[in-house]
Amino acid sequence: MPQHPPCTQWKNWLTRQALPLWSTAGYDRARKLYHERLTFDATPIALPQLRLMVQARQIATFCRAALDGVFNATDDALTCLHTVQSRYWHSDGQPGWIFALGPNGQPASTLRDLYAHAFILYAYAWAYKLSGDTGLLDVAQQTTLEIEQIFAAPHGGYLDTVPPQDTLRRQNPHMHLLEAYLSLFEVTNDSFYLERAQSLVTLAQSRFMHPGTGMLLEFFTADWRPLKPIGQNWVEPGHLFEWSWLLQEYARLNPTHQATPTTLAEHLLQTGLQYGTRHDTVFDGITDTGILTAASTRIWPQTELMRLLATRQQVGPAHQPNQTEATLLHALTQAFFTTYAPPHLQGGWVDRYEANGEIAVDHMPASSLYHIYGAARCNLECTGPGVTRE
Repeated sequence: MPQHPPCTQWKNWLTRQALPLWSTAGYDRARKLYHERLTFDATPIALPQLRLMVQARQIATFCRAALDGVFNATDDALTCLHTVQSRYWHSDGQPGWIFALGPNGQPASTLRDLYAHAFILYAYAWAYKLSGDTGLLDVAQQTTLEIEQIFAAPHGGYLDTVPPQDTLRRQNPHMHLLEAYLSLFEVTNDSFYLERAQSLVTLAQSRFMHPGTGMLLEFFTADWRPLKPIGQNWVEPGHLFEWSWLLQEYARLNPTHQATPTTLAEHLLQTGLQYGTRHDTVFDGITDTGILTAASTRIWPQTELMRLLATRQQVGPAHQPNQTEATLLHALTQAFFTTYAPPHLQGGWVDRYEANGEIAVDHMPASSLYHIYGAARCNLECTGPGVTRE
């Protein structure tokens, strides 16, 4: 790929390759739903289930691309949302959204999944921003109330699934629920969502962060105690960066916030950089004492760090952006376009690599586009007035 400034490189790849690919080969016009996977030659892969989470991510991404003036596939995204609402919401006669559809368009899994509910709220936020359809806000508010009805758990926070699949508690779906509430607050200015975002930030500060190590843990007991002794708990560097960005967003959107979220955001970034990265790579896993345990890599942690660094270059943290971060961002960007999204895939990507550098997958998952576009849009600031920071 020719050497261009990162903003031009991102814009060319998005508008000429990635978004066209995933809105054509990646969209099933007969069913009005997005495909979950493509082969490396862009052929759709038939699966026994289409998960709500993937539909929601694709809808949100194409809505945001239209809002940003980058790519217009509005009709398909909003049509898909209409299909999703009719097929997934209350489709078994119960509150909430089913987990997945089968090939026949009927429910394949009626499990209620908090992670998927978070993403459908996220999709409704950006679909409302794009369309102005206030009926979408009615669904979002009702879904929020259903989340509290379905998933409410003792000791704070929410169950991962209903019915529960195990006794573990996980930070990850709560993180994406925070993202959804912040997005809904951003597009509505409704304190109904900010209050819920505030409660999730408080939960993160009090429960997700290990008091002995300062690490953000992934798994907990039912009463939010660390699942394992110190030194044995699983930590994902990508989530350190994702939480850091979300806490910065929370601080931006909430003018009455305390200093703690901003300080914590900085701590998570520096911890992730120190223990979870090497040169231009973010690794999959470390322990809560910083020992590398998974030297494999996935595309999404790379994009989360790129998004965070690009945002800091634009608006600055408490201190001024530094050259070290700019250099790292450039290295990550070049690695993305050579290793994870090489030119021969023409808008596609390799989702994961083994620790020895071998490709670990035989397909391209649509779900990665959400992460990729999040990083891309924060690198498009220098392309002109078509993209503005929200």
